[in-house]
Amino acid sequence: MEKIAVLGAGSWGTALAMVLNSNGHDVRLWTHIEKHANEINQTRRNEVYLKDVVIPDQIKAYFDLKEAIDDVSTILLVLPTEAIRMVCQQLKAVLTDKVSIIHGTKGIEPETFKRVSEMIEEELPRELYDEIVVLSGPSHAEEVSLGHPTTVTTTSKSEQAALHAQGLFMNDRFRVYTSTDLIGVELGGALKNIIALGAGISDGLGFGDNAKAALVTRGLAEMARLGTAMGADPLTFIGLTGIGDLIVTSTSRHSRNWNAGNLLAQGFSLDEVLAKMNMVVEGVRTAKAAYQLGKAKGIVMPITFGIYKILFEDADPREIVEQLMTRSKRNEVDEVHTLLKQYYRQD
Repeated sequence: MEKIAVLGAGSWGTALAMVLNSNGHDVRLWTHIEKHANEINQTRRNEVYLKDVVIPDQIKAYFDLKEAIDDVSTILLVLPTEAIRMVCQQLKAVLTDKVSIIHGTKGIEPETFKRVSEMIEEELPRELYDEIVVLSGPSHAEEVSLGHPTTVTTTSKSEQAALHAQGLFMNDRFRVYTSTDLIGVELGGALKNIIALGAGISDGLGFGDNAKAALVTRGLAEMARLGTAMGADPLTFIGLTGIGDLIVTSTSRHSRNWNAGNLLAQGFSLDEVLAKMNMVVEGVRTAKAAYQLGKAKGIVMPITFGIYKILFEDADPREIVEQLMTRSKRNEVDEVHTLLKQYYRQD
C-alpha cells in the first residue's frame, strides 16, 4: 500500500483515485475549490463531474495542498494543461520529501510547444521527484469509475518508474501496459483531441460514418506525421495511446471534445460552446499549439489547420470540409511507407 495524492478532482482524477483505492492504496483527492472538497467528503459524490458515481469512504478530499501531500510517496497530476505550471509552482513551495510524479493530462502548451512532462520538469526542481511517468490511453472516466474494463499505457524516461506506476494501477478491470516512447505517448494523447473535435463537427453536420472514418484515419496520419517530426516512434500511433485513444474520443458521447465539435457544427460560437461544456476541452488549446507547431516545422496537417480555422478564425465548417475534399491527388500507402522508412532509416 502507498500513500498517493491525486491533484485534480475532475472526472478523470476522481476515476483514477477510485482505481488506486480499489487496489488498496491510501488515496487523497485534492481540489482547489474548498466547497468542492466539502461536497465530496459530505455527500460521497462529485456532482459536477461524475454525478452518478458513489465515491468510496476511504478517499478523502482536500482543499489544503500541503495537507493533501503530507507523507505521500506518489503524486498524480490530473489537471487541465493550463493549470500544470501553476499547481507545480504551488507544489514547489510545500513539497519537502522526494516523491514519484505521474501525470494523466493530455495537451500541448501553445507558444512553447511543451509537452506536459516538459512543463513539470521546468517548474519542479529535480531533487523533489524521482522520475515523471505519463499515464495515457483510451479511457473515459465515466466508464473507469464504474469498473468497466479499460486498458492504458504508462511511460517514462525510466523503465523502472513506468513499471512502478503500472503496478500501482493494474488490476482485473484496469489493465496497464508500459511503453518506452514517452514523446509518442504524450503526443498521441494530446493530438487525438483535435481530431475528435473534427469528428464531432462531422457528426454535427450530419455527414455520417463514411466521412468520420475518413477524418479519423487521415487525422491519425497527421498525428504520426507531426509526432515523428518531434521524435516519436510512428508505431506508437497505431497503439493504445494513438489509434486506441483516437477511436474512443472520436466516437463516444462521453467525449467532451466530440461534444464541443458537435455544438460548433450546430452554429454555436467557441465561447458559447466552452460555457456550455462546464469542463475543459483540451482539444481547443492543443489545436492552437499544433497549428503553430505545424506552421513552424512545415508539416502538412490539413485537418488540424482546418479545425484551427473553425475554432479561431470563424471559418464555416462546410467550407473547410469542401477544401479538404478538393485537395490535390495523393497516394495514401506511399506516404505511410515513407514515414516509416524515414524513421527507421530503411533502404
